[in-house]
Amino acid sequence: MTAPRVRELHTMEDFDGAAVLYAGIWGTEPTNPPVSAELMRALAHAGNYVAGAYDDGRLVGASVAFLGEPVGVSLHSHITGAVPGRGAGLALKLHQRQWALDRGLKRITWTYDPLIRRNAYFNLVKLGARPEEYLVSFYGAMDDAINGGDDSDRVLAAWDLTVPAPPELFELPADAVHVLRDHEGRPVTGTTDAGTVLIDLPDDIEALRRTDPSAARAWRLALRQTLGGLLTEGARVVGLHERRRYVVRRPATHS
Repeated sequence: MTAPRVRELHTMEDFDGAAVLYAGIWGTEPTNPPVSAELMRALAHAGNYVAGAYDDGRLVGASVAFLGEPVGVSLHSHITGAVPGRGAGLALKLHQRQWALDRGLKRITWTYDPLIRRNAYFNLVKLGARPEEYLVSFYGAMDDAINGGDDSDRVLAAWDLTVPAPPELFELPADAVHVLRDHEGRPVTGTTDAGTVLIDLPDDIEALRRTDPSAARAWRLALRQTLGGLLTEGARVVGLHERRRYVVRRPATHS
């Protein structure tokens, strides 16, 4: 499969196409996309990143990012959406990475729903980004096809552009212990003093929101308690094991 061609967007026709694409991906009305064409126009004109991925001339992905803090160091990627199976998501992130490097930037940040396994895998394993902060209901309740009215808890992921991505295969430390485990589709939390802890993710949180909203809500609260609590305490996510569980290392304690 040939990778999609990625280019920056500049015309209102381009921005209108990206807005329609976003509305289709997020399941919103075409008149109310996650990002409007007018906002993309303003961001691009001000020197920010607005790009689209094309496969045989068809728009199959788009990404919007803006310059952030620290000034001259960081780019914040607000939204990236792609048609599945075309490789557009990876093509966009690699193009975004090169765009940032060409401008002397060293890191890209973005938020993502930490319950969605495929996003965790893409961000942590394919790219090598690392969650830095847990943000409770960051955008409020979002009633679209992806979020299903759930609280929009997010983690802030940071991608250090100066280091290579870590290897995909990740060996667990011998002391790793579960603090959140998937048991027959429901989250089960436990307590442990282990230095390295494991946090399971549900198989498909988006389907669960449709078929069993109470279970989906239980997962949201359990992850908020475990992953959110650990990141607040200064713990670090060091990997994703078997594409389904976060590996988190607590800060060393000194007596």
